Amino acid sequence: MAKNETAEDVRRWFLRAIERLWPVALGSISLRKSPCIREHCSACESGVGHSSYALSGYRGAQRFSVYVPDELAPDIEKAVENGRQFQELVKQAGLRYVRARKGEKRRGSRR
Repeated sequence: MAKNETAEDVRRWFLRAIERLWPVALGSISLRKSPCIREHCSACESGVGHSSYALSGYRGAQRFSVYVPDELAPDIEKAVENGRQFQELVKQAGLRYVRARKGEKRRGSRR
């Protein structure tokens, strides 16, 4: 962060930083084990059960959970990690933007 950073500098930094964050998702991905609906299923009766991935999170106040096929799980895990990094960048951008605007105001009032 430059001492005399402008709001435009912050905008350019932010856009460059988020450019590499695709795919992106918010929430969490987990491997869950649950029984099936078949009677006398050998996997369920043995305790092994049926495992599957799910992406869970909130959409406003509403909780969601969506099935993720095994072969997509690594991509979705990457998207969730990118989402966390995106959130951190937004926090940093907010702080830098406020500091830049305050600096611009201060430099403008000296003229």
